[in-house]
Amino acid sequence: MPVISATDVRKSFGSFEAVRGVSFEVGRGEFFGFLGPNGAGKSSLMRMVGCVSPVTSGRLDIFGLEPAADGAAIRARMGAVPQTDNLDQELTLVENLVMYGRYFDIPRRECRERALELLEFVQLADRARSRVEPLSGGMKRRLTIARSLMNRPELLLLDEPTTGLDPQARHVLWERLYRLKEQGVTLVLTTHYMDEAEQLCDRLVVMDRGLIVAEGTPRGLITEHSTKEVLELRLPSSISDAAERLADVGERVEVLPDRVLVYADDGEEALAESHRRGIEPLASLVRRSSLEDVFLRLTGRSLVE
Repeated sequence: MPVISATDVRKSFGSFEAVRGVSFEVGRGEFFGFLGPNGAGKSSLMRMVGCVSPVTSGRLDIFGLEPAADGAAIRARMGAVPQTDNLDQELTLVENLVMYGRYFDIPRRECRERALELLEFVQLADRARSRVEPLSGGMKRRLTIARSLMNRPELLLLDEPTTGLDPQARHVLWERLYRLKEQGVTLVLTTHYMDEAEQLCDRLVVMDRGLIVAEGTPRGLITEHSTKEVLELRLPSSISDAAERLADVGERVEVLPDRVLVYADDGEEALAESHRRGIEPLASLVRRSSLEDVFLRLTGRSLVE
């Protein structure tokens, strides 16, 4: 039985339909991702999975249970990391975790033991008796993850967990999440960072405007929807017809506000051909295709919008 099973799930707010009929399954022990820009419907979907927002229509089962009838039983078996930290700034790290654990009727002594174990796990043991307020953003995110694990959940929901973090803090957080997967926890992630989804997820869906537009493994989606390499060209404003002049150099050309992308199996050859056609870029880069390229191909929009 899948941990999460959704069939034609929809979510409406008045006349606005935020989630427009999505279907997917998440297997036990899987790291599953929802990739898309802000406003794609990811957070609305996560709130339904988290049993804090009712399904407008369709079927959603979690652990084989229905959120409408068994919300409390489902929440007891899951943890959630929201987009924004809602920690008690005046309490110490240990006190934050113990207070949260008491909501699950865990005995106080056991709460304290679990709190200290989890602070060690997220590399904050040396701050156990410090207040939350002076912590860095990355430390607060790690503390929020530790808090979400106090009830030893089978399923962990992560809604944009690394937004606003510097690269080093993001990689520390990634490593902790991977450790949880090794321990058998099922993880569901929403993100608009394509590198995060590509690094962490076993499978993912790409969402746009409330719909799932593609589903598969990160590498499988890239192979299916993009070329092996991409040539990025930053051009002077005087070259306004670059897309037309490069149209047949690769498989396709995308024009973004700040650069032109040429999709080709051999990026260096595409660059050489652009030079032969008299196009001299201000800067050029040959890179492998990414999930952002998949998104551009499917929706015509950039993930950073």
